[in-house]
Amino acid sequence: MTENIEIRTIVGNRNLNTVSDSPVTDPASGAKGLEGTNAFVSQRSKLDPKSSGALKKSSRYRSRSLSASSTDSYSSTSCTGSSSDDDDVSPREKIQKNTAGNSDFCVRNINQHAFGRREIEIAEQEMPGIMALRKRATDDKPLKNAKIVGCTHINAQTAVLIETLVALGANVRWAACNIYSTQNEVAAALAEAGFSVFAWRGETEEDFWWCIDKCVNAENWHPNMILDDGGDATHLMLKKYPAMFKMIKGIVEESVTGVHRLYQLSKAGKLTVPAMNVNDSVTKTKYDNLYSCRESIIDSLKRSTDVMFGGKQVVICGYGEVGKGCSQALKGLGCVVYVTEIDPICALQASMDGYRVVKLNEVIRNVDIVITATGNKNVVTREHMDKMKNGCIVCNMGHSNTEIDVNSLRAPDLTWEKVRSQVDHVIWPDGKRIILLAEGRLVNLSCSSLPSFVVSITSATQALALIELFNAPAGRYKSDVYLLPKKMDEYVASLHLPTFDAHLTELTDEQAKYMGLNKAGPFKPNYYRY
Repeated sequence: MTENIEIRTIVGNRNLNTVSDSPVTDPASGAKGLEGTNAFVSQRSKLDPKSSGALKKSSRYRSRSLSASSTDSYSSTSCTGSSSDDDDVSPREKIQKNTAGNSDFCVRNINQHAFGRREIEIAEQEMPGIMALRKRATDDKPLKNAKIVGCTHINAQTAVLIETLVALGANVRWAACNIYSTQNEVAAALAEAGFSVFAWRGETEEDFWWCIDKCVNAENWHPNMILDDGGDATHLMLKKYPAMFKMIKGIVEESVTGVHRLYQLSKAGKLTVPAMNVNDSVTKTKYDNLYSCRESIIDSLKRSTDVMFGGKQVVICGYGEVGKGCSQALKGLGCVVYVTEIDPICALQASMDGYRVVKLNEVIRNVDIVITATGNKNVVTREHMDKMKNGCIVCNMGHSNTEIDVNSLRAPDLTWEKVRSQVDHVIWPDGKRIILLAEGRLVNLSCSSLPSFVVSITSATQALALIELFNAPAGRYKSDVYLLPKKMDEYVASLHLPTFDAHLTELTDEQAKYMGLNKAGPFKPNYYRY
């Protein structure tokens, strides 16, 4: 849910330092004649930790036994302990049915559904906007006959969105966009409720593509909408099922990565359906990227490392909305914050906000925490990590795992030591160790959870975009990428104001005429920068 452009790095039989843009087991790799879609090759390194590079099976990787305190202090977005990585039996090998006898799903353990339902109920209390939209639009059923393939993070907040879409008339099939962010008990609750969900925490690369394929290709199922986070469902359908892809009425994409790929497809003339870029809507950019990351970065670091922030030196790579949120939070807790930037405008913003803008090499020997949020690749390299002090914490707040060169750490001279779920020590020959979180993947979704209120804003934005594309008359949207209409952005914001007992001032007729505005909005032109 954050700012970046992903390039997949794969460790396998290839050289450890080789960077590849193609997934090892991409099921669509056999498709021909679609060279323009190379930009869509999935870039989200979702490698199974048990099979990545064979490193963890070697003597260079040792696992510490987990104490009760270490497992208690890390919840992995789950209070039930059911989101465990310890179950070695693949869900694909299990025969499971819900209480209604339905087996059109694949989750870790259907018996955990009661725990998941409680988490969904808690999330509903903190998601006023999407719940208000569900209540207002249920009778109208604006998504009647919509058949939506969803590929997003699967957690309690996403479950609220899924159940809202169904309440509005849609049929859905859902897979996860990240192998480590699924809440197993929530997936079980969705399966128990009759939803076709295919996801579990700790999927392998093959599992990941299999799950998406099960959502796209099913008996008596012809999807006409895609809700994507990163572009993987769009990629698979375009490459493997091109005829089916042409029947899609619209794509809604919420990540920087996925949007980047859509624009590349459009530029190459390969995008044959309209797509809505909700990532760059004001409500998504500001609230999901800035305000959400401002809270979740602290939660992630605390849960995974129990670190004390006061007096720590932190370098944040990138000062976009995510970097701004992280910087504000850490500065507020007493950290000395440095910022790296390539953009002079963002660098000036950081300077005016009171942060020292540096090159990473200038501070890498002294900092206690390194956080990446750039959207680029190889921002933190092996050379940087060789210079880090003992105990330095390294993590990524970007969307992919390419910002930190984790591949370079899978080398014979380094030892990996598993501390707890998503926390590893990487040990140098001289005894120095750094603390790597989530193997360089998105730390706030791998090591903590997101504020439900912020996800409510994003979910409402996604739901409105789906409604708009599905109900748009022929010709309104061509095969291109569109921004969410400003009026919808304002409507999403208005749905959440009652939570704060906020009362909007209304323009008089004279004031509206003077400003050249409609009294009901939109109140700002599209070029306005909030």
